[in-house]
Amino acid sequence: MALTSEATTVWTGDLKSGSGTVTLDSSKTAEFPVTWQARSVGTPNTTNPEELLGAAHAACFSMALANGLSAGGHTPDSIQTTAAVTFEAGVGVVGSHLLVSAKIPGLTEEEFAVYAEDAKANCPISKALAGIPITIEAELA
Repeated sequence: MALTSEATTVWTGDLKSGSGTVTLDSSKTAEFPVTWQARSVGTPNTTNPEELLGAAHAACFSMALANGLSAGGHTPDSIQTTAAVTFEAGVGVVGSHLLVSAKIPGLTEEEFAVYAEDAKANCPISKALAGIPITIEAELA
């Protein structure tokens, strides 16, 4: 059975001086402010589509890695993934970089690299981002 997830943005004004809020369907009480300035140059306490995309990529990758490791007989103690999604005004999203640190008993760095590369290539969000470069730095903690 397929699951459809939703988020809603309400935007007012033009691109450069306007603003909006993003509400996640799963947490209708949490609103995230968004602005062009936050997207193009950065603004404290204001998110942007790329940060939200990074959250999705980091979560998806971590789940895919945990699944692959478990299928291979390795239960991870922990996986920490940061996805840095880069946006260039006038160009768009130009890349996602995954920074991964994991604690997995009994696994070598070489074995871990194989699992990490597989998760990078096969997590559904990576597949959705096939039009941009996805890079990875993965190491055991």
